[in-house]
This record gives sequence, C-alpha cells and structure tokens, in this order.
Amino acid sequence: MLCATLCVLLLIWAPVAPGPSTPWKRDTGQQSSSSDVDIYSFHIDSRVSSRYAHTVITSRVANRADQSREVLFEVELPKNAFISNFSMTVGGKTYVGEVKEKEVARQQYDKAVSRGETAGLVSTVGRTMEEFKTSVTVAAHSKVTFELTYEELLKRRHGQYELLVKARPKQVVSNFTISVCIFEPQGISSLEAQGALTTNELSSVVQTTLTEKTAHVLFSPSEEQQRLCKDCGDRGLSGDLIIKYDVSRELPGELQVVNGYFVHYFAPTIDLRIPKSVVFVIDRSGSMSGSKIIQTHEALLQILGDINEQDHFGLISFDSSVSLWKETLVKASPSNLEEARAFVKSITARGATDINEAVLQGAQLLSRAREDKSIPEFSASILILLTDGDPTSGVTNLDQIQANVRQAIQKKHTLYCLGFGFDVNYKFLEKMALENGGVARRIYTHSDAALQLKGFYEEVATPLLLEVEVLFLHQGVANLTRSSFSQYYNGSEIVVAGRLLDNSLDTLVSEVQAQSINAKETFRLEAPVAPETGFQDEQYIFGQYIERLWAYLTVQQLLERELLVSDEEKAQVRGRALELSMLYNFVTPLTSMVVTKPEDGQSSGPQVAEKPKEEQDLEETNRDMSFTMPSADTGSKRAVRKKLAGRGGHSNTGYVRGPRPFPDPVTRVLQEEPTITKEPPLSVRFLVPSKVQVLPLCFDMPVSPGQTLLLFQEPTTGLAIFMEVGAQSRGSFSQIKIQISPSVVIRASALEVTLLHTATVQTWPWPDVSYTSDSLSVSVAGRVLTVTTGDSSVEVLVHQLQSRTHLWARVKDHAYSSGTGGLIGQFQDNISYEVKDSSSRSARIEVRGNVLDATSARSVDYSTLSRQKVDCWLVPPTGLLRDPAAYVSASL
Repeated sequence: MLCATLCVLLLIWAPVAPGPSTPWKRDTGQQSSSSDVDIYSFHIDSRVSSRYAHTVITSRVANRADQSREVLFEVELPKNAFISNFSMTVGGKTYVGEVKEKEVARQQYDKAVSRGETAGLVSTVGRTMEEFKTSVTVAAHSKVTFELTYEELLKRRHGQYELLVKARPKQVVSNFTISVCIFEPQGISSLEAQGALTTNELSSVVQTTLTEKTAHVLFSPSEEQQRLCKDCGDRGLSGDLIIKYDVSRELPGELQVVNGYFVHYFAPTIDLRIPKSVVFVIDRSGSMSGSKIIQTHEALLQILGDINEQDHFGLISFDSSVSLWKETLVKASPSNLEEARAFVKSITARGATDINEAVLQGAQLLSRAREDKSIPEFSASILILLTDGDPTSGVTNLDQIQANVRQAIQKKHTLYCLGFGFDVNYKFLEKMALENGGVARRIYTHSDAALQLKGFYEEVATPLLLEVEVLFLHQGVANLTRSSFSQYYNGSEIVVAGRLLDNSLDTLVSEVQAQSINAKETFRLEAPVAPETGFQDEQYIFGQYIERLWAYLTVQQLLERELLVSDEEKAQVRGRALELSMLYNFVTPLTSMVVTKPEDGQSSGPQVAEKPKEEQDLEETNRDMSFTMPSADTGSKRAVRKKLAGRGGHSNTGYVRGPRPFPDPVTRVLQEEPTITKEPPLSVRFLVPSKVQVLPLCFDMPVSPGQTLLLFQEPTTGLAIFMEVGAQSRGSFSQIKIQISPSVVIRASALEVTLLHTATVQTWPWPDVSYTSDSLSVSVAGRVLTVTTGDSSVEVLVHQLQSRTHLWARVKDHAYSSGTGGLIGQFQDNISYEVKDSSSRSARIEVRGNVLDATSARSVDYSTLSRQKVDCWLVPPTGLLRDPAAYVSASL
C-alpha cells in the first residue's frame, strides 16, 4: 500500500464512442465516429482540508450524432482512496450509486447475470492507482453527466504531501478545469506546481494563490492552449499536474477539534537523529535473474552510499542457502562500505528460496548486536527483506514462517517486506511485516525499480524518535485510532484521530511521550473544542471532514488488523470495518458501489464497482468477461466486454435511498418509480428471570441506531451500565459503557477497551486488556471482559452474529439496594409474577400490580457465550417497566 513518493493520482480518460477498433463496439450497422461524442465540460475539484483530500470529477458529454451512442467514462484513482459517491445523469434523470455489503451485492449480481442483463463497473490494480470505468447509452442529440467522488488522507513522505492529477481526455475540451483548494490550519510553508502540464507552453496557464493557511491552484486552458503541450494536439491534453506542499511546523504538531471529532498530527523538528542498525536480506534465487538482480545491485549500491556513518549494518543474500557478508553488524565506515559494495556486486541469481532461514539469521544478527552491546543502547533495529517469490526451500509453510519470525524478532526489531513483482504472495509478506511493526510494499518490475527501492529506504533512513505514545488527558475521549508507534522517521508524520464525548470540555489536551537519543521526551498540545472561525470557510472546507478522516483512518487500520487477529476475532474486526464503510458510504474491500440504470423503460442490470485487493493476481484482475444488457434504442441484447476486478462483480437490482456522504442534495429519479420496502422498526429482546416461575418474562424494547439504553444503575455506589445500538447493526449493541464513578469510566467495543480515570486515558486492543488498582480490576479472557469494583462484578460478552458483532453486558455479582434501577437493574436479578389464565400460546399475567396479555415466545440468552434459546412469556414493555422512555438516551 506504500509507494516511494506520496501520490494522490488521478488519470483522466475521455468518454469515447466505441469505434471499429475497440472491444466496446456495439453493432448498430454503422461505424461510429469519435467526433460524434463531445466532452464539452470536464472539471476536477479537489479540496484538501488538513491533509484529507476530497476530489470530485465531473464530466459532461454530448452525443451530437443522429443515433444513440455508447459513452465511456474512465478514470484512475489512488489505491488508498475510497470512492464515496458516483452518479450518472441521463435524459434529466440522475442515477446514484449505493454502497452495499459485498456479499449482498454479489447475490443480486448473480441473479442479474442469470437474466443476461448485467454490465459492470471496473476496478483494476495498477502501481499506485485503481481504475474506475463505466459506460451508458446516450440517445441522439442528448447529454450525460458523470460525477465521481473519492476521499483519501494524504500521507507525508520525504517531508511533503503530493497531489497528482494526470489528464488524457483524448480530445480538446471546450471547458476544462482542474481546481485544487488546500486549507491547513497550521499554515502552509511551501507550495509548488510541477508536471508536464506546467511546461513552457502551459506554464502561464497554471495560476497559484498562496495565503498563510490556504492555497489555490487553478489550471483552465483554452482549446488552443490544450494543443500546445508535448504529446498534445487534436487529441487534447496529455500530461500531469503535480502539487507539492508542506505545512508550517512552529509547534511539534497540530490538534484540531470539529463537531465532536478530533485529529492529532505529530511531526516535530528534531535536530539529533537516532542511530540505526539495519540488515538487508536479499533474495538471490533463480527467479531474480535478469533485470531484477541488476536493479537490486543498483539500488543497494546507492543505499550504501547514503548510510550514515553513525549507523551499523549487515548484508544477507539467500537462495536455498543463506550467505552472511559478515557474522556481526559493522559500522558504516568508508572501508566497510567499500567491502559491502564488492559483496553486493558478487550476488548472482541461482537456486530456490528459503525465506524463513534468511529472515531468522537477520534477526539473530540484530539480537546478538544488542546483547553484545556493539550498537548504541538507543538505536532503531531494522530488517529489510527483498524477495520476488514464495518460499520453496527449508520451511515453506507460510503460517509457520510467520510464527518463527515473530518468535525471533519478539518486538525488538522492525521488519519491512518488499515484494518484487507479482509472483510474490503479497498477503503473506504484508502480514509478516505488520506482525513485526513494519509495512509491506510492492516493487514494480519497471525501469525505475532501483529508484523505488532507494525511495523506500530513504523513508526509514533517519529515525528521530522511538516508542512514541499519544495520550489524551481527558475522560471523554473514545474510539481512538492507533496511538502507539515504534518509530518516528524524519519527513513522515504520525496521525491519531478519535471522538470527543465530553461536550462540556473547553480545551482538548494531548501529550506525546517518546524516546529521543538523549532522553524521554514529552510534547504537549492544546486545542479549543469550539471550531475556529477559519474552519467555516466554505471554499476550502467540505462537510464534516475530521469525522470522515477519523472514519477513513479507522477503516484502513481495521483492514490491516484483520490480517493479524485470530479467526474468532477476524469476524469482529470485519464487522466493525463493514459497519463504518456502510455508514460513511465508502467503497472498501468489504463493500461495493452499485448503480442501476433503467434505459428507455427496459430493465437494465446493475453496474458494480468494487475495490480490488493488493494481492490479486494481475491475470485475475484484468481478465475479460462479457455480459449483455438491453440497448437503449432497440431493446436488443448487446455484448459489452469489461475487465472486472476480483471474482465477478456485484449488483443491486432495486433502488434504495442510501445516505448521502455530504449535505448537497442530489435528485434521484428512475424511469419507473420503484417500490421502496419500509424497514421494520428495530427492537432488542430482554429476558427477566423469575423467582418462582419456570419461564422468565421477556419484552421487546424499541431502539434506533445510535441510541443508548441504561441497563443498570446503583445510586448508592454510582455504578451504571449503558449499551449503545450500532449505527448499521440491525439492533445490535456496538459499545458498552461501565461507569464506576463520575471520574472512572470504562468503554468497551469489540475491538478495544478504554479506561478513563480522572485525567488520564488508556486504551488497549481487546486481547491485551489488563489493569489492576486498589479499587478496580479490568481483564479479558477470550470474548469476555470482566470489570470488578468492590463487591460488584460486571461482564461484557462479545457475540459474532453472521456479519455483525453484538455486545452484551450482565451484572455477575452485586449487592442490590432498594434504589437499584435501569432497564434490567430495576428487577434486581429476578421478578415475581402470577399466571391468571393461560393456553399453550398465550396467557394473562399479573406483575407489579398490572395484568398484562402475554404470548409464548423464544429469546436468545446473550448473557452466556453459548447463546441458548429459551422459552419465555412475551409482555409489552409499557406494563412491565417503570417509564420505558427514561432508559433511552441519544448517545453514550
């Protein structure tokens, strides 16, 4: 997922009519002319607010022909971006894409394929981008408007952020505009526009405006100017526009709070670097022969020239055997570097691939150096593995190799895995890197492969801090993204985001603790909770950008974490990532964007965009498949060839109003108004045990997504339990809050547990929870969190229900008082009732002085992991509960 330079890459292709030489041709009896299809307007509007980029591509196309034409819309977007909206407007009607769970879309797609009515949108893998493609039949002398939106958090690499737009519309466009607006509250320290579209002929067309906190880059060439650049002409622009910038760094970071969400950027300027110890583990197996080994030589020779003299290093090459350049790490002295260059030049490709032994020996080199104290005590230990294939010698079981490497590294070193080409098992390398604090990156076998290798090394070449921990000194902080980092490198940036639940706060305070070369460092930042006036500048700000940044970062990290957790936890992690993807309308590896296009009253199948995975094989990714759909002008079947990512596309044969990612309204009209099925109201069934009767009572509590129920409250001690209904969870609880006292609160989700204690906040991933003090104990065993305080004990159980996670809380031990309350607490663990008259399916029950109609029912007992189904008498909550509305609130 990483690349040598940060790229927000958009490759623009023109909508074109299928000609006689393209596989998109539809047989109409006449040849179509590309001049019939006129792109009269093409706009790219990119707004970057605090590194979060929101890009909208709008293409307006006219069919000037006397008959229908097929118009193709094709763009490429960054691999790390999430599509969040797509629409087509044809004949005054707008068809809007809806994000659906991938499996649901797959089932609908299969049904559509069986009817022969399907065409698919396309996503394919490239080096730094993915392709999005669709087509639509446009009637004679009619128009179509395409609009695609995607979002991405820009990462800082080599000391800058970079936004790249590639334009190749294949014709001159009468109204062509690229507009990039940047807003950075820290201030913008540098801004530069580069690329082929800024060459001598077009340099005067690029207009750049820079103020203290905002920048605007406008590129709007006339039709004549679009013919001026190199490789331009009658086919219009062909080139790229690159915008590079960085922010002012008077403080070590920036903390921003907007509408209950916050983001913390951390990139301090530090003069003294931390020395590093690095071992390069180089694959020399037979498959590395030719250009790969030559480019590896070239890259390593350049890297050796850049190693700092304070650093220590080692070299290992391997095939079916492992060769160490030296048995110990050595300092980067001129003589050692010269010897190392000779060793690199001597590496030749041969033999099989023993990844396991090579990485283990690399880890041993680093560990021995630490034990012998031959390297500085405070130094960064790094392993860099470069391989182009799967293990074929020694240990070849992938799980066993990963386990061996974890055991050898023991979190003492960082492993980076570079996969050369597409023969590698990228998922294997990615998991092994993530398990050991690093990342994986694919190196593409192009002419610049050596530059890719060197560019990666430069990102990790200069560590400045170790053991970085971002803390927030308030109780009301929750849902933090990753907040612990093994290193901070020069030219990079650490980003942490989260939710702020305490609305009474005036100021949010953060504290970053880290180890520098000299001492333990503490960096403190403060931010007003109320948004600044500048944040309301609508020219530069889009929607709730910090909230969406938090959601984007959370989903990205959940998808990474899915690789690391056990099979049991995997479903929980996927469930949470899916929930957020659906809520924020993101096309992720778990969801699909579905567009249904009725054409001239004919039933047209859905089009589907889905995000491919990095490890997909290119042959699988780019394979051609043919489907048919009705023609707009004749109703006859026509063949459409499209390249589909993954194993088939996904679809939606109906139309459901989905959430808009931003407040700007879009009219959604269909040729025939569809029937919209009203979702049934949500409810949660609770069980109430009885003192004297065999069957418990049960009742259904109406709920809405995001609502919170007060389960238990003990006024004598302050203990209270709240359960929050998930936003996309069909009545499941996604978070539980246990309030021990006003100053001590525990928040639990399926992924993490947060303890807010007085003025400190601690967060643990679910499996790692462990906290003990004089008055409080918090621990996890499997899927059960146990909180003990005084004589009371509360358990939180995690249930996985198909694609969703369901949390449940129960009071295990407690000394009830007469004032104990809450939805379940009011019954004090059981209840007495009397059956007045009954049949096999109904009864009249007297409880709490009320006679209620009851029916025989079944309920799942979520207070145990076994989730047994039990028989119960179902009664209305209004007659059973004391004021049901009193137990419902808007949020935690």
